[in-house]
Amino acid sequence: MDRFTVYPAIDLRKGKVVRLQQGDPGQQTVFGDDPVAVARRWIGDGATWLHVVNLDGALDESSAANWQIVTQLTQLGASVQFGGGVRTLRDVARAIKRGVARIILGTAAIEDPDLVSEAIDHFGAERITVAIDTEAGKVKTHGWQRDTAVTPTDLGLEMATCGVRSVIYTDISRDGVYRGINVGAAAGLAQATGLNVIVSGGVASLNDVRRAHGFADAGVSGVIIGRALYEGKVDLRQAMAEIGD
Repeated sequence: MDRFTVYPAIDLRKGKVVRLQQGDPGQQTVFGDDPVAVARRWIGDGATWLHVVNLDGALDESSAANWQIVTQLTQLGASVQFGGGVRTLRDVARAIKRGVARIILGTAAIEDPDLVSEAIDHFGAERITVAIDTEAGKVKTHGWQRDTAVTPTDLGLEMATCGVRSVIYTDISRDGVYRGINVGAAAGLAQATGLNVIVSGGVASLNDVRRAHGFADAGVSGVIIGRALYEGKVDLRQAMAEIGD
Protein backbone atom coordinates (compact mmCIF):
# COMPACT_ATOMS: atom_id res chain seq x y z
CA MET A 1 0.00 0.00 0.00
CA ASP A 2 2.21 2.83 -1.22
CA ARG A 3 -0.62 5.23 -2.09
CA PHE A 4 -3.55 6.68 -0.24
CA THR A 5 -6.76 4.95 -1.31
CA VAL A 6 -10.41 5.95 -1.06
CA TYR A 7 -12.67 2.92 -0.53
CA PRO A 8 -16.43 3.23 -1.16
CA ALA A 9 -18.20 0.78 1.14
CA ILE A 10 -20.77 -1.74 -0.02
CA ASP A 11 -22.31 -3.49 2.98
CA LEU A 12 -24.42 -6.50 2.02
CA ARG A 13 -27.30 -7.98 4.01
CA LYS A 14 -29.61 -10.54 2.46
CA GLY A 15 -28.38 -9.42 -0.95
CA LYS A 16 -29.19 -5.74 -0.45
CA VAL A 17 -26.91 -2.74 -0.01
CA VAL A 18 -27.44 -1.42 3.52
CA ARG A 19 -25.85 0.69 6.23
CA LEU A 20 -26.13 -0.01 9.94
CA GLN A 21 -25.86 2.85 12.42
CA GLN A 22 -22.98 2.06 14.79
CA GLY A 23 -23.23 -1.58 13.74
CA ASP A 24 -26.72 -2.03 15.17
CA PRO A 25 -28.69 -4.54 13.06
CA GLY A 26 -31.88 -2.89 14.32
CA GLN A 27 -30.89 0.46 12.82
CA GLN A 28 -30.59 -0.53 9.19
CA THR A 29 -31.13 1.62 6.13
CA VAL A 30 -31.45 -0.04 2.73
CA PHE A 31 -29.75 1.93 -0.03
CA GLY A 32 -30.25 -0.43 -2.94
CA ASP A 33 -31.45 -3.80 -4.17
CA ASP A 34 -28.79 -4.08 -6.89
CA PRO A 35 -25.23 -4.19 -5.46
CA VAL A 36 -23.71 -4.55 -8.92
CA ALA A 37 -25.35 -1.33 -10.09
CA VAL A 38 -24.09 0.44 -6.95
CA ALA A 39 -20.57 -0.85 -7.56
CA ARG A 40 -20.66 0.27 -11.17
CA ARG A 41 -21.67 3.73 -9.99
CA TRP A 42 -18.67 4.01 -7.66
CA ILE A 43 -16.31 2.63 -10.27
CA GLY A 44 -17.72 5.11 -12.77
CA ASP A 45 -16.86 7.85 -10.28
CA GLY A 46 -13.25 6.68 -10.25
CA ALA A 47 -13.03 4.08 -7.49
CA THR A 48 -10.23 1.57 -7.99
CA TRP A 49 -11.11 -0.41 -4.84
CA LEU A 50 -14.41 -1.49 -3.28
CA HIS A 51 -14.75 -2.25 0.43
CA VAL A 52 -17.35 -5.03 0.59
CA VAL A 53 -18.71 -6.45 3.86
CA ASN A 54 -20.87 -9.54 4.21
CA LEU A 55 -22.96 -8.43 7.18
CA ASP A 56 -24.80 -11.74 7.26
CA GLY A 57 -21.51 -13.48 7.91
CA ALA A 58 -20.31 -10.89 10.42
CA LEU A 59 -23.57 -11.15 12.37
CA ASP A 60 -23.61 -14.98 12.17
CA GLU A 61 -26.72 -14.86 10.00
CA SER A 62 -27.18 -17.32 7.17
CA SER A 63 -27.25 -16.10 3.57
CA ALA A 64 -25.71 -17.44 0.38
CA ALA A 65 -26.75 -14.41 -1.68
CA ASN A 66 -23.87 -12.22 -0.57
CA TRP A 67 -21.21 -14.68 -1.69
CA GLN A 68 -22.80 -14.86 -5.13
CA ILE A 69 -22.80 -11.08 -5.33
CA VAL A 70 -19.11 -10.90 -4.39
CA THR A 71 -18.27 -13.03 -7.41
CA GLN A 72 -20.10 -10.52 -9.61
CA LEU A 73 -18.42 -7.52 -7.98
CA THR A 74 -14.93 -8.88 -8.57
CA GLN A 75 -15.62 -8.97 -12.31
CA LEU A 76 -16.32 -5.24 -12.67
CA GLY A 77 -12.74 -4.01 -12.95
CA ALA A 78 -12.05 -2.65 -9.46
CA SER A 79 -10.15 -4.53 -6.76
CA VAL A 80 -12.35 -5.88 -3.98
CA GLN A 81 -11.48 -5.83 -0.29
CA PHE A 82 -13.88 -8.27 1.38
CA GLY A 83 -14.73 -9.40 4.88
CA GLY A 84 -17.51 -10.43 7.22
CA GLY A 85 -17.68 -13.91 8.68
CA VAL A 86 -14.35 -15.00 7.16
CA ARG A 87 -13.12 -17.22 10.00
CA THR A 88 -11.34 -20.20 8.46
CA LEU A 89 -8.58 -20.76 5.94
CA ARG A 90 -11.22 -22.36 3.74
CA ASP A 91 -13.24 -19.13 3.84
CA VAL A 92 -10.16 -17.16 2.79
CA ALA A 93 -9.48 -19.54 -0.09
CA ARG A 94 -13.14 -19.38 -1.12
CA ALA A 95 -13.02 -15.60 -1.34
CA ILE A 96 -9.78 -15.55 -3.28
CA LYS A 97 -11.18 -18.14 -5.70
CA ARG A 98 -14.08 -15.75 -6.31
CA GLY A 99 -11.67 -13.01 -7.30
CA VAL A 100 -11.28 -11.06 -4.06
CA ALA A 101 -8.00 -9.11 -3.98
CA ARG A 102 -7.75 -8.63 -0.21
CA ILE A 103 -9.43 -10.50 2.63
CA ILE A 104 -10.45 -8.85 5.90
CA LEU A 105 -10.11 -10.93 9.05
CA GLY A 106 -11.84 -9.51 12.12
CA THR A 107 -13.23 -11.87 14.74
CA ALA A 108 -10.75 -14.53 13.64
CA ALA A 109 -7.82 -12.26 14.43
CA ILE A 110 -8.89 -12.23 18.09
CA GLU A 111 -10.09 -15.80 18.42
CA ASP A 112 -7.55 -17.56 16.20
CA PRO A 113 -4.37 -15.51 15.56
CA ASP A 114 -2.71 -18.59 14.06
CA LEU A 115 -5.23 -18.39 11.22
CA VAL A 116 -3.87 -14.95 10.33
CA SER A 117 -0.33 -16.32 10.15
CA GLU A 118 -1.47 -19.32 8.10
CA ALA A 119 -3.43 -17.13 5.68
CA ILE A 120 -0.39 -14.92 5.13
CA ASP A 121 1.84 -17.97 4.65
CA HIS A 122 -0.56 -19.41 2.07
CA PHE A 123 -1.65 -16.29 0.19
CA GLY A 124 0.81 -13.49 1.00
CA ALA A 125 0.63 -10.44 3.28
CA GLU A 126 -0.75 -8.25 0.49
CA ARG A 127 -3.89 -10.43 0.38
CA ILE A 128 -4.71 -10.17 4.09
CA THR A 129 -5.80 -7.27 6.30
CA VAL A 130 -7.25 -7.21 9.80
CA ALA A 131 -10.25 -5.24 11.06
CA ILE A 132 -9.67 -3.49 14.38
CA ASP A 133 -13.19 -2.41 15.33
CA THR A 134 -13.05 -0.32 18.48
CA GLU A 135 -15.39 1.22 21.01
CA ALA A 136 -14.34 2.91 24.26
CA GLY A 137 -10.76 1.83 23.69
CA LYS A 138 -11.46 -1.89 23.31
CA VAL A 139 -11.86 -4.15 20.28
CA LYS A 140 -15.28 -5.65 19.51
CA THR A 141 -15.99 -8.82 17.50
CA HIS A 142 -18.84 -10.71 15.80
CA GLY A 143 -20.13 -7.78 13.80
CA TRP A 144 -19.43 -5.39 16.71
CA GLN A 145 -21.82 -7.31 18.97
CA ARG A 146 -19.31 -8.79 21.45
CA ASP A 147 -16.89 -7.01 23.77
CA THR A 148 -13.27 -7.96 24.41
CA ALA A 149 -10.61 -6.68 26.81
CA VAL A 150 -8.11 -6.20 23.96
CA THR A 151 -6.87 -2.72 23.03
CA PRO A 152 -6.34 -1.70 19.40
CA THR A 153 -2.59 -1.27 19.95
CA ASP A 154 -2.20 -4.68 21.57
CA LEU A 155 -4.08 -6.35 18.72
CA GLY A 156 -2.10 -4.37 16.14
CA LEU A 157 1.22 -5.38 17.67
CA GLU A 158 0.16 -9.03 17.79
CA MET A 159 -0.97 -8.90 14.17
CA ALA A 160 2.34 -7.34 13.13
CA THR A 161 4.14 -10.35 14.63
CA CYS A 162 1.87 -12.56 12.49
CA GLY A 163 3.11 -10.79 9.36
CA VAL A 164 0.20 -8.38 8.87
CA ARG A 165 1.13 -5.14 7.12
CA SER A 166 -2.20 -3.30 7.07
CA VAL A 167 -5.27 -3.01 9.28
CA ILE A 168 -8.64 -1.26 9.12
CA TYR A 169 -9.36 0.89 12.16
CA THR A 170 -13.02 1.70 12.83
CA ASP A 171 -14.25 3.90 15.65
CA ILE A 172 -17.66 2.29 16.16
CA SER A 173 -19.06 5.25 18.11
CA ARG A 174 -18.70 7.42 15.01
CA ASP A 175 -19.88 4.97 12.38
CA GLY A 176 -22.90 6.12 10.41
CA VAL A 177 -23.61 9.17 12.58
CA TYR A 178 -21.49 11.87 10.89
CA ARG A 179 -19.28 12.67 13.88
CA GLY A 180 -16.13 12.89 11.77
CA ILE A 181 -13.40 10.29 11.51
CA ASN A 182 -11.06 9.55 14.40
CA VAL A 183 -7.98 9.97 12.24
CA GLY A 184 -5.81 10.88 15.22
CA ALA A 185 -6.41 7.47 16.78
CA ALA A 186 -5.78 5.78 13.43
CA ALA A 187 -2.47 7.60 13.03
CA GLY A 188 -1.54 6.79 16.62
CA LEU A 189 -2.18 3.11 15.93
CA ALA A 190 0.00 3.28 12.84
CA GLN A 191 2.83 4.93 14.74
CA ALA A 192 2.60 2.49 17.67
CA THR A 193 2.58 -0.65 15.52
CA GLY A 194 4.33 0.22 12.26
CA LEU A 195 1.24 -0.91 10.34
CA ASN A 196 -0.51 0.85 7.48
CA VAL A 197 -3.92 1.88 8.78
CA ILE A 198 -7.09 2.40 6.75
CA VAL A 199 -9.45 4.60 8.76
CA SER A 200 -13.20 4.03 8.82
CA GLY A 201 -16.25 5.32 10.64
CA GLY A 202 -17.76 8.78 10.77
CA VAL A 203 -16.90 10.41 7.44
CA ALA A 204 -19.26 13.38 7.23
CA SER A 205 -17.82 15.50 4.43
CA LEU A 206 -15.02 15.82 1.94
CA ASN A 207 -13.06 17.57 4.66
CA ASP A 208 -12.85 14.28 6.58
CA VAL A 209 -11.34 12.65 3.52
CA ARG A 210 -8.83 15.47 3.27
CA ARG A 211 -7.98 15.10 6.96
CA ALA A 212 -7.30 11.40 6.52
CA HIS A 213 -5.12 12.08 3.51
CA GLY A 214 -3.21 14.63 5.57
CA PHE A 215 -2.02 11.79 7.82
CA ALA A 216 -0.68 9.67 4.95
CA ASP A 217 2.91 10.27 6.02
CA ALA A 218 1.97 9.09 9.52
CA GLY A 219 0.83 5.70 8.25
CA VAL A 220 -2.82 6.33 7.34
CA SER A 221 -3.06 4.61 3.96
CA GLY A 222 -6.72 5.09 3.10
CA VAL A 223 -10.25 5.97 4.14
CA ILE A 224 -13.50 4.04 3.84
CA ILE A 225 -16.65 6.03 3.05
CA GLY A 226 -20.12 4.58 3.55
CA ARG A 227 -23.29 6.46 4.48
CA ALA A 228 -21.82 9.84 3.44
CA LEU A 229 -21.65 8.60 -0.16
CA TYR A 230 -25.14 7.15 -0.19
CA GLU A 231 -26.71 10.28 1.29
CA GLY A 232 -24.77 12.66 -0.96
CA LYS A 233 -22.61 14.31 1.69
CA VAL A 234 -19.43 13.29 -0.16
CA ASP A 235 -19.03 13.33 -3.93
CA LEU A 236 -16.81 10.35 -4.73
CA ARG A 237 -15.71 11.75 -8.07
CA GLN A 238 -14.49 14.90 -6.35
CA ALA A 239 -12.74 12.90 -3.62
CA MET A 240 -10.99 10.71 -6.18
CA ALA A 241 -9.98 13.72 -8.26
CA GLU A 242 -8.37 15.37 -5.25
CA ILE A 243 -6.62 12.55 -3.46
CA GLY A 244 -7.66 9.15 -4.78
CA ASP A 245 -5.21 6.62 -6.14
